[in-house]
Amino acid sequence: MTKKTVTKVNALPKLASKKRVAAYARVSSGKDAMLHSLSAQVNHYKKLIQENAEWLFIGVYADEALTGTKDSRTEFQQLLKDCRAGKIDMIITKSISRFARNTVTLLKTVRDLNAIHVDVFFEEQNIHSISGEGEMILTFLATFAQEESRSVSENMKWRIKKDFEQGIMWGGKPCLGYDLENKRLILAPEEAKIVQLIYQLYIDGSGDEQICKILTSMGITPKTGIRWHWSTIRYILSNYNYTGDLILQKTYRENHLSKKKRMNTGEFDKYLIKDDHDPIITKELFNKAQRIRKKRLSKIKSNPVKKKYDFSGMLKCGICGRGYSHKNTVSNEIWKCSYSIKKGIEACDSKQVPNDKLIEATNHILDRNQFDKQFMKSKVTMIVVKPDKKLEFHMKDKTIKEYQWKERSRSEIWTPEKREQARIRALKQIKGGINNG
Repeated sequence: MTKKTVTKVNALPKLASKKRVAAYARVSSGKDAMLHSLSAQVNHYKKLIQENAEWLFIGVYADEALTGTKDSRTEFQQLLKDCRAGKIDMIITKSISRFARNTVTLLKTVRDLNAIHVDVFFEEQNIHSISGEGEMILTFLATFAQEESRSVSENMKWRIKKDFEQGIMWGGKPCLGYDLENKRLILAPEEAKIVQLIYQLYIDGSGDEQICKILTSMGITPKTGIRWHWSTIRYILSNYNYTGDLILQKTYRENHLSKKKRMNTGEFDKYLIKDDHDPIITKELFNKAQRIRKKRLSKIKSNPVKKKYDFSGMLKCGICGRGYSHKNTVSNEIWKCSYSIKKGIEACDSKQVPNDKLIEATNHILDRNQFDKQFMKSKVTMIVVKPDKKLEFHMKDKTIKEYQWKERSRSEIWTPEKREQARIRALKQIKGGINNG
């Protein structure tokens, strides 16, 4: 047996990769001296990075900023985006205050960068954020920021409480019917008429969505936004301020860290100021609207769970992309675009599809004589209702199959059974009219 020969092939030496370095500079806007300073900073960093043989110059990101929050600085946002894209290894900036005046913002941003191994070097403090020393200082800053936030929050709560006790509104924004001037609600007569109309429509039986449609058809626009929404109507119908009284501290902030807004359901005192401003509606009308709302909600809750139909969740509108809803008409069982039902044909001009045509189409596509819901769902992902009576079947195997259905003739629709049902309904209506007369 011959002796094996082993020859070592040395690995290629690794080329030292340069650290990709960018700089960030920021000055307050609108001042010539500051803008000159910004230009000087850009030149300084460009020279500093390019003269270091171990660094690769990526660029200088510079902002004129009114505030130190990261959300208002486009260059700062681009810097962070490039860091996340893996284009930068280190950022150089003059000081902590230049990088972010808000301590909480500083901590979050630096820690996010550390998580993707991007170092931040603060020249004035001589700190590398990714070093052990940098993390220790950041921890100290975090403790300081939390205490500072708590102190500011407590002072603010005290000021707000004192204003509430004197009946002075804090924060808030003008609502339909009122303008807000010097923390006072001032009546806006033309808008007040719209509020009164909304209450009257609701009392007369119109729902939130229907009121939206009526206002739109009348050419009436909301105070903010471009179109009416049911949530806006609901807010107006539940706003006690329209009675001329004012309730303060209806909401509160969860804590000084999350600052989430919560409804005050007894956690804190509320303050009721009688006859604070000009009323738009009477208290009687407001209370009547609340009783109607409560009655309607109780009816909804008492209704049984909606029945699941064969094609529930399967149909999608080929025009607006919404789902189709099941409906029963006088003569037929149909499916119709849910958006078209809510907003009208102006919003979505899609067509309804008879349920029996869906069954007919499904049997044809699946090559079956009888409809089987479970079999259909095992083969079909969704059915898209296209214009011109076309149905697009998206199959589980990623293929798409089309079917075009035809309208039934009137004689097909009005079967003897349907005619008899219509005759009975007509007799009942005539009988009811005679009795009422």
